[in-house]
Amino acid sequence: MTSPQNRAFEILAPAQWSAPVVFNSPHSGRMFDEQFLKQSRLAPLCLRKSEDCYVDELFMACLDHGAPMLRAHVPRSFIDLNREPYELDPRMFMGDLPGHVNSASPRVAGGLGTIPRVVAEGEEIYRGRLSFAEAQARIDGVYLPYHRTLTALVDEVYRKNGEVLLIDCHSMPSSALGHLPPQQPRHVDVVLGDRFGSSCGEELMELVEGLLQAKGLRVTRNKPYAGGFITHSHGAPLRGRHALQIEVNRALYLNEATLEKTANFGPLKAVLTGVIAELLAEIENRLVPKRLAAE
Repeated sequence: MTSPQNRAFEILAPAQWSAPVVFNSPHSGRMFDEQFLKQSRLAPLCLRKSEDCYVDELFMACLDHGAPMLRAHVPRSFIDLNREPYELDPRMFMGDLPGHVNSASPRVAGGLGTIPRVVAEGEEIYRGRLSFAEAQARIDGVYLPYHRTLTALVDEVYRKNGEVLLIDCHSMPSSALGHLPPQQPRHVDVVLGDRFGSSCGEELMELVEGLLQAKGLRVTRNKPYAGGFITHSHGAPLRGRHALQIEVNRALYLNEATLEKTANFGPLKAVLTGVIAELLAEIENRLVPKRLAAE
């Protein structure tokens, strides 16, 4: 199903919806608007440096096992769907911003708000300042419809099953691991984020972690990524709503300079396909019967 917002995003639906799981890929979009490219001082390749390249493809096997995926087509450099709706940097805009804008978050300070000021490597995106009307148009036209769609999708799966797990799919630059504290392992393939236990039940976290480790992947929790706005918004494990962020190290499958897939892309996708198959089979046995027994 394609969205009406200029194909800003779409729901990919399985032939049969059987799993109590929703997959989400908010940062893998790479469809650039011509007006945005004219506003930017950067070439498209550089604008893609913030993108979670091909993450939607890596997790696409969810469709074969009964779980839908919502994925963005708009690029993260245009609007970041894993932020609050109004995390905006005053330095980017002409005139004063409305009072409801959050301009004090650490993400805004780093130039990575809802309308990013910089790409991941710190390069300024825009030639000049934007109007607040421009930001509002993107929020109204893309951000809010995306989140309404995600909420409706999660709610639908929850109503059908009594519980739901939202898996928020991302990738991380290999350089991010250099910021880990000395006691943390430097060679990490996957970071799982559950907001330090507040967004996902421990049993599900252990299940996902164990399946990844059984495939030979090196996994750590919550550092350097504990989960963003989406995980925070949808995670309420005591109410049967679980949200888990997955960050895959880009060096496993991507040339981080050219953004081209490496020869390891296929094998990694096969590994994740196996994890997804085992996870969705097991989660139906764990979540739904457990929920029904409690009612």
